[in-house]
Amino acid sequence: MQRSPLTLAMLAAFTFSPLQAADSLSDAIGSGKAAVDFRYRLEMVDQDGLDEQAWANTLRSRFNYQSAPYRHLTATLELDNVSSLGAERYNSTVNGNTDRPVVADPTGTELNQAYLSYKQDNLSLHLGRQRINLDDQRFVGGVGWRQNEQTYDGYRISYQASDRVGLDYSYLFNVNRIFGEDSAGSDLHGNIHLLNASGQIADGHKLTAFGYWMDFDNAATLSNQTQGLRYQGQVGVVSITASLAWQQEYGDNPRDYQASYSLVEIGGKHSSVRWKLGQEVLGADENGSFITPLATLHKFQGFADKFLSTPAQGIQDRYLGLGTDLAGVKVDLTYHSFDSDRQNLDYGSEWDLSAGYALTSKLGLLVKGAWYEAEELATDTSKIWLMLSLKI
Repeated sequence: MQRSPLTLAMLAAFTFSPLQAADSLSDAIGSGKAAVDFRYRLEMVDQDGLDEQAWANTLRSRFNYQSAPYRHLTATLELDNVSSLGAERYNSTVNGNTDRPVVADPTGTELNQAYLSYKQDNLSLHLGRQRINLDDQRFVGGVGWRQNEQTYDGYRISYQASDRVGLDYSYLFNVNRIFGEDSAGSDLHGNIHLLNASGQIADGHKLTAFGYWMDFDNAATLSNQTQGLRYQGQVGVVSITASLAWQQEYGDNPRDYQASYSLVEIGGKHSSVRWKLGQEVLGADENGSFITPLATLHKFQGFADKFLSTPAQGIQDRYLGLGTDLAGVKVDLTYHSFDSDRQNLDYGSEWDLSAGYALTSKLGLLVKGAWYEAEELATDTSKIWLMLSLKI
């Protein structure tokens, strides 16, 4: 039987560890911590152009185990199961219900994480299948909103050079996407290099430089190289986030394109009201648009998820958000206005609303809604979510 590089690496690591001292390793395993959590979600989608609505009742059950440290080594194992409660009245992308809107939560059981970590002083190493969230997850993230999380196979090295400077590098050969093992696009295979360096340039001011090189064997048009800068700071009571990035084709991508990315956001809090105002632009040229295939996309450009793939003419997202806490309920309301980056197209607008409440220290309730009104792209779409999260 041919084993993948991940399997061989994990076997080698576990084989090496007992040679140190078997009884101490047994103690480390026996003293480990196990955790279980459950996340129930009802998601309703009403989308113009489809006669049927989507009603997804899903439950994600997660088991996590982490050993105690042994000679600076720790083992982590995490299993996820996604089940549909009742009939699948939604298009999971694999169940064939194409007459209904997509709710990308296919059922199944997945090995979500399985890795060894080594930590000593300011150096840490992760080897195996793992969760990776870089910065705000605009370029690399775990897509944690979906019931089946996106995780990565490879290794990651992090080094905290000082209390102000940190370095992070990952080499990945496989991306376990949210669509499950039954999907034709379940994984992205290839050679991926992620480099991220951040530093505190002054108190309250952080600058990050990043470079991401993604060469996918089974999705050549997603292959790209991206380099950029990100700034986060505080000026008085106003927070500022700004980012610039440049992208072009990489590897075997047949498209010859160059595109840029920019983000400017300011925010703050006045009395009991939180606010933010921003503009995010994913540019395009005549051959391609700026893409983020490994991002946690639900966090950006509206909860309705109408722009999971960047339109051919790029996209500008101007948004205003307000939030407050009402009797322990965290409420946020955001308005988005969408336009193209090229050819002056009006993509429409969207309202997003969320309300979260901690019922107990271990049980949380979240209600969300998204209302997208189309103009020159896509179709009118409404989404409602009800979610309960329980940690044991």
